[in-house]
Amino acid sequence: MKKKIFISTGEVSGDLHGSLLAKELFDESRKRSIDLEIYGLGGEKMRKAGVQIIKDTTPISAIGIWEAVPLVLPMMKIQKEFLKALIAKSPNCLILIDYMGPNISIGRKLKKKKIDMPIYYYIAPQEWAWRVGNNSTTDLISFSDKIFAIFQQEAIFYRKRGGRVSWIGHPMVDLTKKLPTKKESRKYLDLKSNQNILLIMPASRPQELRYILPTFIKVAQKLQKKYPDLVVFIPSCRKVFDQTFQKALDKNNINGRVISTSEIEETKIYIYSLSKLALCKSGTVNMELALYDIPQVVGYKVSRVTAFIAKKLLNFKLKFISPINLLTKRLIVPEFVQKEFNVNSVFRKSCKLLEKNNDKLKIKKGYKLLKKNLGDEGVTKRAAKEILNSII
Repeated sequence: MKKKIFISTGEVSGDLHGSLLAKELFDESRKRSIDLEIYGLGGEKMRKAGVQIIKDTTPISAIGIWEAVPLVLPMMKIQKEFLKALIAKSPNCLILIDYMGPNISIGRKLKKKKIDMPIYYYIAPQEWAWRVGNNSTTDLISFSDKIFAIFQQEAIFYRKRGGRVSWIGHPMVDLTKKLPTKKESRKYLDLKSNQNILLIMPASRPQELRYILPTFIKVAQKLQKKYPDLVVFIPSCRKVFDQTFQKALDKNNINGRVISTSEIEETKIYIYSLSKLALCKSGTVNMELALYDIPQVVGYKVSRVTAFIAKKLLNFKLKFISPINLLTKRLIVPEFVQKEFNVNSVFRKSCKLLEKNNDKLKIKKGYKLLKKNLGDEGVTKRAAKEILNSII
């Protein structure tokens, strides 16, 4: 008998995690001779994994209140279409991946319509780390039949509030590979024997190009003057960003390369092998860099309007912005937010990390602590098995 699963996610990271989970669901279903179809909101990675994409949600992403306003109507239209498809196809379960605002809305609507369908939240909002207003939380427990937690703190947080939770570990653990030697990497990337990489990973959302990229580019320009053997590499997670990245390098006379989305998977391990330092935004990428022991400086900035509303009106509280620091509850990787995120501050910290000192040692020790909290390999496989067990 045919089984159908729906997945709802958005943004680049959600598309990645959705594709990994879909692949494991298909692999496990083949082993059990289950005829499985998966439909969803996602992007190209999920499509390549075999998911029948209802709408591509990767371009419709924003951090911040002001930045999200233009996306409200398009997202409402997509949600309406998705709910219509859900009801029409009557899947065996729905998997919500991250994408807090839209997914919480979908969950609430299904509950209100009293549609009998198991709902699983995979990679839930990091409510254990942040609060809005009077410490209230989203109501995802009320409509989630099970929460697949990727952090232990997340599992504890939702269990205390009555949620059914499985702690499975962090999916990035499954993606970590053995790095090639520096000699192999220089040959593959056509770099000289004395050259190393300054990695810049500034954006997965359009507004991050505006608020984050310029600062990192100016820092890279200054670093290259001080350390001429550094070559800048910018992996592009979205094809529409390629030209913007290349223009930024050319305009500032930076010796560097943009790695397009089609090249990333093949090239990434060689780049990581030679990366002396990464300048990156806050997000999933922080965890990946930590798993490869690459020192990093994290920066983030939103519009002044969003910052004002979040702080003054919504009383938004967040001690750290990087998942690494949030998880370990200490400042492992340096992070700069809003006014503190400026060229001079990031440059000074970057210089320290490019030289042998206690700052770099502190990060390396912190990474070891972090890895102990991420679980064992086979994360997505464990989630896929549990989901399939529940629908057969």
